Amino acid sequence: MSDAQGARQFPIPHSPFPTCSNAAACEKLPRRLARGARMTRIRRATPDDAEALSLLAAQTFTETFGHLYPEEDLRGFLEETYAVERARTVLAHPDYAIWLLEMDNLLVGHAAAGPCGLPHDQVRPGDGELKRLYLLKDYQNSGWGSRLFETALQWLERDGPRTLWIGVWSENFGAQRFYARYGFEKVGEYDFPVGKIVDREYILRRRPVRAAD
Repeated sequence: MSDAQGARQFPIPHSPFPTCSNAAACEKLPRRLARGARMTRIRRATPDDAEALSLLAAQTFTETFGHLYPEEDLRGFLEETYAVERARTVLAHPDYAIWLLEMDNLLVGHAAAGPCGLPHDQVRPGDGELKRLYLLKDYQNSGWGSRLFETALQWLERDGPRTLWIGVWSENFGAQRFYARYGFEKVGEYDFPVGKIVDREYILRRRPVRAAD
């Protein structure tokens, strides 16, 4: 659930970590995310990036969706979903990949992909899923969101075409249009709780495109 994002959770153990609980607190985070990059680039994240990734993920989610939830519910969601140790575990897992967008000496976006975990009865072993796609607000509409997404797609199809899935908030119409341009279609819905608030998510799918014989 983001400006363009897949399912928001990895099925991997996690532990809580202190993070911002509202947008005002998150405004201070970019300075803490400086990485010393001298050019705009996309790179594959490593376990050493776990803390910076967790901060970035919490900030982007709060910027985009923080106004939808009571503060306590938002804080609980951020602490669980974007825990540092959880990020480190995912980054070390061979079935998952996360990419970071570095721009102007900051981490300003990330994308994540892995095996499909969406609740749809047509998901099959070997299907892939875009888990997340986020950019800080100041860096959106720059074309780099598309590049991040295409990087994830290339990785998901590195061994050849396969069915791909995405979960997206039902009211995120911009993200739905974005994914539709890449051939994704709505095939289902499911509930996603953030504390006491239950969001309605759409399940999108793209069947493999195979070259003609």
